[in-house]
Amino acid sequence: MNIHLNAADHADALLANPLTQFLARTHAALAGNDAGAPADYIPELTKANRKHFGIALATLDGHVYEIGESGVEFTIQSISKAFVFALALETLGAERLEATIGVEPSGDAFNSIRLRPDNRPFNPMVNAGAIACSGLMQEAAGENAFEHVRAAMSRFAGRDLDVDESVFASERLTGDRNRAIAYLLHNYGIIKGDVDDVLDVYFRQCSILVTARDLAMMSATLANGGINPMTGERVITPYAVARTLSVMTSSGMYDFAGEWVYRVGLPAKSGVGGGIIAALPAQFGLGTFSPLLDEHGNSVRGLKVCEAVSETFNLHMLNRTADVRTCVVADYDFARVSPRGRQPHEQKILSEHENAVRVLELTGTLTFGNADLIARRVYSKPLPNVLILDFGRVPMVSAGAAKLVGEMIEALNAAGTTPVICGSERDAPTYSAISAATAKAVQPRDFSLLDEAIEWAEDQIIFRFGGFTHLLDTTNLAEQELLIGLPGDLIEEIGKLGMQRKFHTGERIIEVGAVSRSIFFLQSGMVSVKLADGVRLATLVPGMAFGEMALVDGHRAADVWADTAVQCIELPLEQFYAFRELHPQVGERIMRNLAGLLARRLGRANTRIAMLSAN
Repeated sequence: MNIHLNAADHADALLANPLTQFLARTHAALAGNDAGAPADYIPELTKANRKHFGIALATLDGHVYEIGESGVEFTIQSISKAFVFALALETLGAERLEATIGVEPSGDAFNSIRLRPDNRPFNPMVNAGAIACSGLMQEAAGENAFEHVRAAMSRFAGRDLDVDESVFASERLTGDRNRAIAYLLHNYGIIKGDVDDVLDVYFRQCSILVTARDLAMMSATLANGGINPMTGERVITPYAVARTLSVMTSSGMYDFAGEWVYRVGLPAKSGVGGGIIAALPAQFGLGTFSPLLDEHGNSVRGLKVCEAVSETFNLHMLNRTADVRTCVVADYDFARVSPRGRQPHEQKILSEHENAVRVLELTGTLTFGNADLIARRVYSKPLPNVLILDFGRVPMVSAGAAKLVGEMIEALNAAGTTPVICGSERDAPTYSAISAATAKAVQPRDFSLLDEAIEWAEDQIIFRFGGFTHLLDTTNLAEQELLIGLPGDLIEEIGKLGMQRKFHTGERIIEVGAVSRSIFFLQSGMVSVKLADGVRLATLVPGMAFGEMALVDGHRAADVWADTAVQCIELPLEQFYAFRELHPQVGERIMRNLAGLLARRLGRANTRIAMLSAN
C-alpha cells in the first residue's frame, strides 16, 4: 500500500525523524476512511467514536512512536486471547494445554460454534479456544483466575490495567452465543468448572481497557522474547512467546488469516473493540486502534496501517535477505598480528608454527545459519592447536546458534584443539548462551579482550616449544633492542649510570599520568603495559625496554605491572641526557632504534586493519 501526502499539510511531521514522518503520513491518509462500522452484537461497543484512530509502534529499546488517538482507552476484546494463551502455557504447561486446545486454523468466523472431530476447539484465537483457556486458568487459580490474568496483562503493558465494567456487563448480558459455546465445551469435558464462573473470567478479560500505546508495548514484549522493553521485566518465557506468535500467525486474524499472512506477513491479533497488534520478532511491536470493523471483525484502518508498515519497509517475516557470510569479519593466524613485542627467538617459534593458533572475529547477531557457516570455516582447514572465537561485536546468540557453537567447542576439545572465546563478559547474554550449550566438563577458556586471548595462545605455543626458559635468565644491556648498534664500551657506561631494581609479582612499576623520569631495561621476568581501564597494550620480556616513551613525552601514558618477579636497570633521564651531551651519536642511535620499534608496532596495527577491511 503506497501512501503519499502533501508535505505542506504536515510541516511539523516533516521536522521529525523518518518513522515519525511515515506514521504521520499514514495516519493522515487513512483518517478519512469511513468504511466499516463498530461492533453491534455487544451494545456497549456501538457507542465508540467512529473518528477515533490511533497508531503506536514500540521498539525493543523501549521507545514508542505515537500518532492520533493513541492514548484513548478501549476494551481489548479478542486481543486478550493471545496473552491468556501465553499465560496458560506458562501456568499449566504445553502438554496440558495441547490436550485441551488445538492449534489449527478453523477457516470459520471467530464466534463459530464448531469444534474439531475430537471435540477440542480448533485454536486459542477463536472464542471456543479462548473460553477453554479461561476454563484452564479457572482450574489453576480458582476465584483468583481473573486477577491472575489482569496482572499478567498489566505486566505485558508495563502499567496497571483496569476493566470497563459497563462493557463487561453488556457482554455478560448479551453473550448467549458464547454461553452456548461454553456449555458445548462443558458437555465434552473441556470445561470442568462452573460455566458462569469461567465465562465471567472470559468476559472480564475481554473488557480490560487498553490504549494503542499499551498494545504496542504488549506486542513489543512478545517481539522481545517475553521481556517488556520498557520495564525490563521478563513477563513470559521464550517458549510461550514462540508458540503464541505461531498461533497468531496462522489464526490471529480469524477467517482472514491466510490472506493476512500472504499480504502483511506479521504475527497479529485483532479485537472487535477496534484494536490490532502485530509483532515482528527481534524488531518491534505495533498497536492500532480504530473501531470501524470489516465483515471479518477486523479494524479497517488498522489493517491498512499494518499493510503499509509491512509493504513500505519490506517487513514480511518470510522476506529475509540476510547474508550469513557477513558474520565473520576476520579470519587469520596469530603470527601476523601479535599484540605484543616478541624477542627474535620467540618470533621464530611463532613463525615456524604460524598455523598453531587461528582467530575468527565475529560480528552481528548469530543465528543458526551463521553458526553453521562458522563451523564450516573452522573445519575448512587443518585444526589448530588453539582456536579463538572473538564475540566482541556479537550482541546476541540465538538458541540454535549457541547449540551449534557449543557442540563445535566440544568436538574441538575432543580432537585436541583448545577452544577460547573472548570479547564477552561472563554475565553477558552471549557468553551465557554458549556456556549453557556446552558440556560442563568442556567449558572453553575465556578472556575479556581479544588481545589477551591472542597473547595467551602465543604464550602456550612459545612455552610448548621451549621459548620461555630465558625468563629466568638475566640478559645484559647489549641484548637490549633499544641499545642495538651502540659500541660495547658506551653500553657499559650506560649500565654504570643506572641502578639495579627488583619488583615483586603484581607490583605496579609505572603509574599512568606520573611524570616521566626514567627508562627501564628489562633483564629478567615479564611485565605488562596496560591502560587505566585494564586494556593490555603490550607484554614485555627480557631484552626489551619500558618507559622509553619518556624520550618523547613528559608523562606516563600507561601503567606497567610486573607479571612475574622482575629485575631491571632503571636509567634516570637526567643521567641519560648528560651522557648524551658527551656522546651525541648515542642519543641519535637510540632514537633511531626507538623509531624502528614504533614502526614495527604500527606495522602490526596496519596489518590488523588491512585484514579487517578485506573481510
